[in-house]
Amino acid sequence: MTQTRLEPGDAAPDFTLPDSEGKATSLSSFHGKRVILYFYPAAMTPGCTKQACDFRDSLASLTAAGFVVLGVSKDSPQKLAKFVERDALTFPLLSDPELGVHQAYGAYGEKTMYGRTTVGVLRSTFVIDADGKVEKALYNVKATGHVARLRKDLGLA
Repeated sequence: MTQTRLEPGDAAPDFTLPDSEGKATSLSSFHGKRVILYFYPAAMTPGCTKQACDFRDSLASLTAAGFVVLGVSKDSPQKLAKFVERDALTFPLLSDPELGVHQAYGAYGEKTMYGRTTVGVLRSTFVIDADGKVEKALYNVKATGHVARLRKDLGLA
């Protein structure tokens, strides 16, 4: 299975996906802002909850630095709504059940877990600049400590 891997300088693939309320959200609607787009395997699992809460807890400083945070998973808008409510998440979570956006970003494919090769969502984060170009493409990130490391990379630590 060949995977697309985005590199810094690539145009970020545009998309329109429903959020946790079923409202359509397009990447292009954030033109002029820097976007942190992250892909995670499943709402309400321990690692994904930790990562989402880290983004929530860092959101004020990220917003102050001009960033918008968007999370994407294959979960339904209904499941995302429960996740948002349960963990008081304050940024949009987008539903991509067909995995088209995951694949456009290279965030779905082969991965090794516990010594076995499987196919699934690759926990990945992209920083997209104000002109819609990929600034950073981080694949196979760890849920714990990722937001702190990203903040450091962006000079916000």
